[in-house]
Amino acid sequence: MLRFALRRFVVALLVALTVMVLSFMLTRLSGDLAISIAGASATQADVEIIRKAYGLDRPLVLQFLEWIGRAALGDFGESFFFKARTADLIKERMPITLTLGLTGLILALLVSIPLGILAAVRENTWVDRLVQVIAMVGQAMPSFWLGLILMITLGLQLGWLPISGTGGPEHYVMPGIVLAFSAIPALTRLTRAGMIQALGSDYIRTARAKGLSRLSILGKHALRNAAIPVVSIAAVQLGFMLGGSIVIETVFALHGVGFLAWESISKNDFPVVQAVVLVLALIYIALTMAADLLNALLDPRLRAA
Repeated sequence: MLRFALRRFVVALLVALTVMVLSFMLTRLSGDLAISIAGASATQADVEIIRKAYGLDRPLVLQFLEWIGRAALGDFGESFFFKARTADLIKERMPITLTLGLTGLILALLVSIPLGILAAVRENTWVDRLVQVIAMVGQAMPSFWLGLILMITLGLQLGWLPISGTGGPEHYVMPGIVLAFSAIPALTRLTRAGMIQALGSDYIRTARAKGLSRLSILGKHALRNAAIPVVSIAAVQLGFMLGGSIVIETVFALHGVGFLAWESISKNDFPVVQAVVLVLALIYIALTMAADLLNALLDPRLRAA
């Protein structure tokens, strides 16, 4: 198990390094940072002063190595627009994004796992086909469109929920539903496929021959084995939700990390953009690694892979 964990950790480090290189280079390829900071009305002398003040006149390799060294210590520099430490901005807004992502994942699991089990138990019936249609519709539905529909119906017409802003738990309901819809199709299909395979296994037939109850067979035996791939995809979906929160937080005006990224992109605040991309990528990498380790604990055969 230790060797398996070490291998996964080395892979995670390599992926993190790749993300750091890409996030650094993409901001540089988007244009001259000194001109973006100075503004369109700045003179060439002003641009040169800013370029020297922020160290943008040095070779890219040195700038990258310095950024890596500071980022490893949790220092992502200072925001050009907010005039505050980037790490403090992310720390302040991260709880909102994490709450939103966890809300979406919990809602998705509460819907997708029962639907997947129901479809597997009623395989090739109208119930199974209806579940697959629901999953297909959820996969094709744009998240921003669903968000606007919910805002109009639940917020404006019925007045049940606030349509925007950061506040109490009620502000996370509609954004959580939108995020959940993006994950429900994949989780439902995976649960259905895993349950169908498990229900056709020899140990399930043995359990039935022993006279175990249907609920015990489905919950204790079949679902336990079917849940192994669901664990991996759930962690991946949570990472997607945190990354996709940029759109959802902008639509619902939730002032989380996603909204911070949108503000920073619109203001050419490149230190914040780099830091947000890196932090969200590191969270995604950590979630994927945790899912791999959990799967290895549930299925020892994976440790030899």
